[in-house]
Amino acid sequence: MIRYSTASAVALIASLGAANAETTIDWWHAMGGELGTKLEEIVQGFNDSQEDYKVVPSYKGTYPETMTAAIAAFRAKQQPTIVQVFEVGTGTMMAAQGAVVPVHQLMEEHGEGFDPSAFLPSVVGYYTDSEGNMLSMPFNSSTPILYYNKTVFEKAGLDPETPPKTWAEVEEFSKKIMESGAASCGFTTGWISWIQTENFSAWHNQPIGTMENGFGGLDARLSVNGPVQVKHWGNLKTWADEGLFKYGGPVGGDNAAPMFYSQDCAMIMNSSASRAGVIANATDFELGFGMLPYYDDVEGAPQNSIIGGATLWVLSGKSDEEYEAAAAFFSYLSSPEVQADWASFSGYLPITSAAGEQMQDFYAENPGADTGIKQITLNEPTENSKGLRFGNYVQIRGIIDEEFEQLLSGDKDAQGALDSVVERGDALLEEFQNQNQ
Repeated sequence: MIRYSTASAVALIASLGAANAETTIDWWHAMGGELGTKLEEIVQGFNDSQEDYKVVPSYKGTYPETMTAAIAAFRAKQQPTIVQVFEVGTGTMMAAQGAVVPVHQLMEEHGEGFDPSAFLPSVVGYYTDSEGNMLSMPFNSSTPILYYNKTVFEKAGLDPETPPKTWAEVEEFSKKIMESGAASCGFTTGWISWIQTENFSAWHNQPIGTMENGFGGLDARLSVNGPVQVKHWGNLKTWADEGLFKYGGPVGGDNAAPMFYSQDCAMIMNSSASRAGVIANATDFELGFGMLPYYDDVEGAPQNSIIGGATLWVLSGKSDEEYEAAAAFFSYLSSPEVQADWASFSGYLPITSAAGEQMQDFYAENPGADTGIKQITLNEPTENSKGLRFGNYVQIRGIIDEEFEQLLSGDKDAQGALDSVVERGDALLEEFQNQNQ
């Protein structure tokens, strides 16, 4: 008979407890407010669904703040297992050699079923390498759409069920709206960079940059100063001078949404993920949804829009148990039920075909909710419309805003402003290339 001392018995119990203890991992994210509350609900659902793993979500501020915090933590060897990074940070994350564990590798090594073809092509294309391997796990993907005020349309003698399809119609409708006195402005927009430059280019099948918009390598450079983009920026300037268009400000255009909610402007182009907020604020008028307008004299338009939002990156330097937990969590996150619930609540796109199928009843009960998914899947993505991948792109977006304001002030014409975007942006791309080659 084997006899144990009290000390050895305690040690045995402790070791058994440790063997059965759940593995805890940290997820740093940038979702505040109601989205953050919903995210925590999703995490709790995973934690309650099994006893082996526990995910601890932590809000770290805006997308840039979250990414900066993760980089600093990695250098201090205190990094989380998972970090949420916005789409324009993809190039920077890819260049961080040895700092990340590609999601395709993570899922394969831990026996989790993972089929990239189950995801939307526009989503997969954005987050894969040149060999088609997915590098990060999609979570919240959006695309810009058109929101319009049906009540104002009716007052102006326009068909409230027919949003403008082309930019010519946007101009025509805006003039009728203003001349009738139904509203003092035709349209506004969020994100001059994301919507009126990057998505505009993809929607018209125009290159944003060389080498497949940066997917082909670090020596890619910008090309947003082509004739189609110059024509559009020139028109925006003309429409601003005429009062048809009102500028909502730099970065996300924080002043744009209030102008739409107050019925000052009859139309706004903004993220599909703004849907819940728009509905909550459109209390005094009937709301309509439409796809982004296009120039019907541009061959290949409309093509497909591109995504915004973020994905989840796994950082290196963690234990095999922690990576096993991350892989299991990613399988849960990408399940049709979880994705459909998240997309229905948030307005983000369902990232898999299966989740989209689960949302058919929701779409039927909520007209216009499927506008973003229809738009982003309108055509198979081309080299010009699968997204973009450039280093230092957060700074480049700042340049786009600065040059657009130079255009509006009359200091530059459209060609000059976009030429400056390319010249200044290419300097940052060259700097990034030299640092990471």
